[in-house]
Amino acid sequence: MANPIVGMLRVKELRERIFFTIGMLVVFRIGAVFPIPGINVRELSRYFYDQVNTGNPIVDYLDFFAGGAFSNFSVFMLGIMPYISMSIIMQLLLIVFPALKKISQEDGGRKRIQKWQRYGTVVVCLVQSYAVTQYAQAISRSVENLLNIGIVPFTLIAMLTVTTGTMFLMWIGEQITKRGIGNGISLLIFAGIVARLPQAVYELVGMMKKGDLNPVFVIIVLLMFVAVITLVVFEQQGQRKIPVNYAKRVVGRKMYGAQNTYIPFKINPSGVIPVIFASSILTFPLQIAQTVGGNVTWLAKMAHILSPRGTLYNVLYVLMIIFFAYFYTQVTLNPIEIAKQIRENGGSIPGIRTERIEEYLTKILNRIVLPGSMYLALIAVIPTFIQWAFKFPSSISYLMGGTSLLILVGVDLDTMSQIEGLLKMHHHEGLVKRGRLRGRNL
Repeated sequence: MANPIVGMLRVKELRERIFFTIGMLVVFRIGAVFPIPGINVRELSRYFYDQVNTGNPIVDYLDFFAGGAFSNFSVFMLGIMPYISMSIIMQLLLIVFPALKKISQEDGGRKRIQKWQRYGTVVVCLVQSYAVTQYAQAISRSVENLLNIGIVPFTLIAMLTVTTGTMFLMWIGEQITKRGIGNGISLLIFAGIVARLPQAVYELVGMMKKGDLNPVFVIIVLLMFVAVITLVVFEQQGQRKIPVNYAKRVVGRKMYGAQNTYIPFKINPSGVIPVIFASSILTFPLQIAQTVGGNVTWLAKMAHILSPRGTLYNVLYVLMIIFFAYFYTQVTLNPIEIAKQIRENGGSIPGIRTERIEEYLTKILNRIVLPGSMYLALIAVIPTFIQWAFKFPSSISYLMGGTSLLILVGVDLDTMSQIEGLLKMHHHEGLVKRGRLRGRNL
């Protein structure tokens, strides 16, 4: 039992969860290859092969979150991003409209909110899938025999197929969370990034052989990636401990309390959620502008302005990451609720008056979240810097850049922490001999 992998496989519950998760991820990768009915796969592949030389940063960006399914025009080409976009909208609506928040706090209220969120996801999918059909029609003008059927049948079939594919992905994510290991939605994005890494490495080696990339620059970038991964791990594990003392309480013949504990505030409480949220919000208008821009002049200009290589896009990206870091932290770590629980249980923070606990906790959270969110934003814009400074192609820099590293490291730490907890629950040693893995709320 000294080998943690052997220990993982010997625990029946953990073994079943791991195999179920792997099976669902295999289904996801298979679906990412199957094209939409009516698409000529050979002509589509030829078109995107030509795009490699000219470069299409928007397609590379959309392909990044879809795990390569977008350029394949597969049934999963929208990925899970419509569901994430709708979840953001629903969270904002819960804050703006107190009636919705009251419904969510009632018995069965969360199920009603989730049902509405699924309906909203269908609407977002229909809008984005229609934009995809417009993009396919724009490609068909320059590529002969791309569509094997008429435009109207293709539009209806594509909208139905792509929407169904996204809803099926949403179901897979929920099943992984419930019956597998780790957070299902995050693991789907994780699997898409990992699946494209071998191709990115192959392209990188090929460009070095052709002389398009300087080997010295490649070594510098790889060392930079190693340093960023190390810093991300330290940042994800770092936390600020707030000491809390509880007074003695006598209930019947038993005495409770009289213990000292602490509240762990992570340096980055929201993990990679701000990066995923900001990317999802920017992907929606970007995809609409790119796919429909050929028919509408102002949308074409918008697609050019919102290019992932552009200054405006990166400024908006940084601001949204900081905003969602504060937003998600306030949703998951509400200082008012924490202070209320401390007072109700007879607790106190040393040196802080009871009526000022909320103010103290808010001050601590603000001081922690600001540098944490700025650090996230700095890492997220690394791909743009790499493209500008070292002339790396976007297809490689996005996969080996800051956003992918944040998602890969964050999801990996979260999954490992859940495996660690299940192993310890079954009286086995964890995955690591020293220290503990701290999970995050993804």
